[in-house]
Amino acid sequence: MARIAVIGLGEAGAAIARDLSGAGASVVGFDPAVARLDRLEVAGSAPDAVRGAEVVLSVNAASVAVAVAESVASALDRDAVFADLNTSSPGAKRAVAAAVAPAGARFADVALMAPVAGRGLRTPALASGPGAERFAEVVGGLGMPVTAIGREPGDAAARKLARSVFMKGLAAAIGEALDAADRLGAREDLYEDVAATLTDADAALLERLVDGSVRHAARRADEMAAARAMLEELGVAPRIAGASEAWLRSLAAADE
Repeated sequence: MARIAVIGLGEAGAAIARDLSGAGASVVGFDPAVARLDRLEVAGSAPDAVRGAEVVLSVNAASVAVAVAESVASALDRDAVFADLNTSSPGAKRAVAAAVAPAGARFADVALMAPVAGRGLRTPALASGPGAERFAEVVGGLGMPVTAIGREPGDAAARKLARSVFMKGLAAAIGEALDAADRLGAREDLYEDVAATLTDADAALLERLVDGSVRHAARRADEMAAARAMLEELGVAPRIAGASEAWLRSLAAADE
């Protein structure tokens, strides 16, 4: 039976911990704000939680990831896998790896590629670092869809954050467009149009967006300049429209 420690028992950490326990692992958790949790053993300290653990999951805020790793490093079993599931930069992941390396622990940079809510242990993940393969073997064997992509800490985080540029950028663009539509009295129409576009999206749309932007950069830049001007008239800050115009003008300049 795999022994797994989960440091950080917020919504995501608790869900994953409970699912690991349900899958047959021996799970002990720790969170300074949680004294007890239904169906889960909670240790009195982080070092107590990780002693004897084959795999340790850190599910915390990125701002405390290094401090958490440092707090348990001396208690880690040699050859244990310390898996950092926090969303942070590749450089921050490497700092966590350095914090646990003196203990002989193998570090795994784990990037959760979908929201944990509603998925728990079934959240798809990428893993990189010296402990990635072992993490995939143990935690993947218990039900997490894990793809190990190499031995470099930070590679999994980089892939997730590249995707975040798309997903969060898309959300920002939609939000800015809907703000404008609100002022034009057309929010519902635009919302339905966006929903239909996303529903019907396919590889051809992606090609049109990527390749078409290169081929028609100058014309599209002028279009976004007009959109930016309209947003300013409506009192909507043209953050995305302005950035889009600048990007298109850089494409047009590169093609000259």
